[in-house]
Order: sequence, then structure tokens, then C-alpha cells
Amino acid sequence: MGIKEATVHRFKKICSQRGISYNELANISGVSPSTVYSMLDSNRHDISLITVKKLVDGLDMRLDEFFSSEEFYELDQEIF
Repeated sequence: MGIKEATVHRFKKICSQRGISYNELANISGVSPSTVYSMLDSNRHDISLITVKKLVDGLDMRLDEFFSSEEFYELDQEIF
């Protein structure tokens, strides 16, 4: 799994656990719903770190807390 897929999986997991819709995630994070849905799109290859930070802030988490999850422990190499 690559970093983009792991990040999306982590956001989906947290939203599911907290009962938060993707629109709610956007609203509490101060980003547009289209930004969140764009991140979830498998055709998009990159996610802005600033967007990740805003979404993590909206979830009232720290970045280290967000990334301290099994999704990120054994990522595929991004250099091809």
C-alpha cells in the first residue's frame, strides 16, 4: 500500500469509528467537500500535506497520532 492509499484508508476508518460523514469531515476541517471527495478519488495520485493537516486538525488529532497507525507501518516504496 502506498502513502496516499494508507492516508485515505486512515481517514475512512476514523470517520467510520466516529460516525462522521465525509461532508462533516470537510465542514469541521474548514475545507470544501469537493476537496475531501477529491482526496478519496482513486484516480488522484497525490494529497496535499496542508489538506491532511487541516483534516487532522478538524478531527482534533495531532499528526503523530494520525500517522501512528498500522496503515503506515509497512508502506510500499514511493520511489520507482
